[in-house]
Amino acid sequence: MNPQILIVDDDDSIRDSISEYLSLSGYDTDTAVNAGDALERLAARQFDVVITDIIMNGMDGLQLTEHIKAHYDISVIIITGYIRDYTYETAIKKGADDFVFKPFRLEELLLRLKRVLRERRIARERNEILEEFKILSITDHLTQLYNSRHFHYQLQSEITRHNRYQRPLSLLMLDIDHFKRFNDIYGHMEGDRILSSIGKAISAVLRTPDTAYRYGGEEFTVILPETDIESAMKAASRIKTVVESDVLRHNEFDVPITLSIGVTEYSFGESTTEFMKRADKAMYISKRQGRNCISKI
Repeated sequence: MNPQILIVDDDDSIRDSISEYLSLSGYDTDTAVNAGDALERLAARQFDVVITDIIMNGMDGLQLTEHIKAHYDISVIIITGYIRDYTYETAIKKGADDFVFKPFRLEELLLRLKRVLRERRIARERNEILEEFKILSITDHLTQLYNSRHFHYQLQSEITRHNRYQRPLSLLMLDIDHFKRFNDIYGHMEGDRILSSIGKAISAVLRTPDTAYRYGGEEFTVILPETDIESAMKAASRIKTVVESDVLRHNEFDVPITLSIGVTEYSFGESTTEFMKRADKAMYISKRQGRNCISKI
């Protein structure tokens, strides 16, 4: 898709000449006679760059630039014939990506536009890389669930929200039964496959606000906002059922793949550590009761 350029100038000859030249150079252009006209076009479609004059009736080009930068991800090139009244520094402080003085050659404007578009592309690619690194930093690569570091951050955030709004909050702790024996018999590659399958199974039955984590080794945890203990027990039962029906059905091993699950609801004022310990204790009750079951505290 060609870059989308909006040209804003109340001088018909300048506006039309820029539009024609850029169109011939391979860009999709639209034009506006003033800032109000430009804002209507910005609301109607997406642009990559706005090229605007400073002096216009009503909102001037600097004010338009400030508005664009506050509401859109769009680059702005300002043009002006008033060299003494406006400086490059003034335009940049308002958010402009470049500043061109009249009279100018259209070839020069094209070069500046290409530079601005190149910088936009580089900035977008950098942001995408940073976002990817951010996701990787909070994600367990094997299960594609969140990792334990993000769990501690998110749990504290949910506890803070609970203490402020007094909404229920529950926590599940899950452990794969006899997983060490499974790894000893079938090897870590098969163990990793089971971990990945269980991660997918857990994700499949959660609501949008719920979040699941690989806490470490064969342990998982699930944060359930807006959920009391009885509803949390139902969520745990769904996870247990889907692991039994999906994960077990697709494995051919003699060692069964089951979960021991602990469930608890947050009590107002308790620490994050206390909350986690209760969920962990509930999970170990399930272990002592023969595994493959759900316990609550």
